[in-house]
Amino acid sequence: MVAEAESGEELLSLYRRHRPSLVLMDLMLTGIDGIRATEALREEFPDAKVLVFSTFARNEEIYQALRAGAKGYLLKTAPRTELLTAIRTVAAGNNYLPPMLTGRLAERLAQSALTPREREILQLVRRGRSNKEIGAALFIAEDTVKRHVSNLMQKLQADDRAQAVAEAIRRGLISLE
Repeated sequence: MVAEAESGEELLSLYRRHRPSLVLMDLMLTGIDGIRATEALREEFPDAKVLVFSTFARNEEIYQALRAGAKGYLLKTAPRTELLTAIRTVAAGNNYLPPMLTGRLAERLAQSALTPREREILQLVRRGRSNKEIGAALFIAEDTVKRHVSNLMQKLQADDRAQAVAEAIRRGLISLE
């Protein structure tokens, strides 16, 4: 181990200085989170090898971490031998995902992805905003908001707005922050 970072910004600085062969990334960093830090790291250093090591196993976090450029994802509950295998695999330039998480990723990929606009509207729905208020905030017609909300409910298999928000939080699509 050459360095340890508490924030995404510190991680980037330490990576520039030490250029480790592998980054063991936690998703819960201060400042920019582990997914954004992975994205920034891979943008600046395309060959950086990142293994996410997290307590979170929600489908969306796994998907977003791999989409950001992580070469592997492992839960902190994994046995030490599996952690060592994952580190060696990712350090060698290969991908690593345990079978349980592979199934979760496949499940996430099978779901219809929310568009950036739908995520934006979902956050406003979470805050209790009406369609009219959402339309005004985003400078779009109320009918357009209704169509987006309808699409959201269909994609999240929800019967109403509250259920859509609850399901989105459960899946890790939005947060309570």
